[in-house]
Amino acid sequence: MLNRNIKITFRLNQKECDHLKRLVKRSGLSQEAYLRQLVSGVIPRDAPPPDYFSMINALYAVGDTLSQIAQDAQARGQIDAEGYLEAVHLFKRVVEDITVAVILPEMYC
Repeated sequence: MLNRNIKITFRLNQKECDHLKRLVKRSGLSQEAYLRQLVSGVIPRDAPPPDYFSMINALYAVGDTLSQIAQDAQARGQIDAEGYLEAVHLFKRVVEDITVAVILPEMYC
């Protein structure tokens, strides 16, 4: 484990402090971890939306379904066209949901 026994103190004005706090909050990191990443040459990203991991799991589930259909098709020499199309449509819906949640800007009322 790293031994972090050097303390560095520096001052910010209120505007700088508020900006740093916003960046840290958006990243989901602690202030110390955020600053360590910056010092290491890494620009921290914003934390993914709360439902990001459930969306990724949904993609994996669709991928598993498509894989099973492909294995059945290879074993039997024919494909379940209806099941395949259903899985493809589900995949497209999940990708659209992720796009809306992660890429498209939020609308403010």
